[in-house]
Amino acid sequence: MKVKESKEIRLQKVVTKTGAELYRIIVSPSLFYLEQNPLKPSKYGVAYKELKKAYPDFYMFWEIKNGKFTGRLLTATFLDRDDIDRFIDSIITDESYKEYEDVKDEF
Repeated sequence: MKVKESKEIRLQKVVTKTGAELYRIIVSPSLFYLEQNPLKPSKYGVAYKELKKAYPDFYMFWEIKNGKFTGRLLTATFLDRDDIDRFIDSIITDESYKEYEDVKDEF
């Protein structure tokens, strides 16, 4: 692979005022992503807690730009090979992707 652009990203573990331990991804001084608090009694707090039960390595990060929530969400998960189809099936209803071969990119 050829590197077209490179940027230093920092990952921090932070503790909120209520004691929740969350990850923060710092992209620049004015842009970071803060993990959703699974202990927060809110729509997304409860949803995140449930998603973490099914997929312990699933993450939701809210974008904070210039000190304000943008309303954009970064999501990611780490899955074992056996769990990939189950995860995809839980998100989409069209299973036509299964008709394609599992082809890896060259690097």
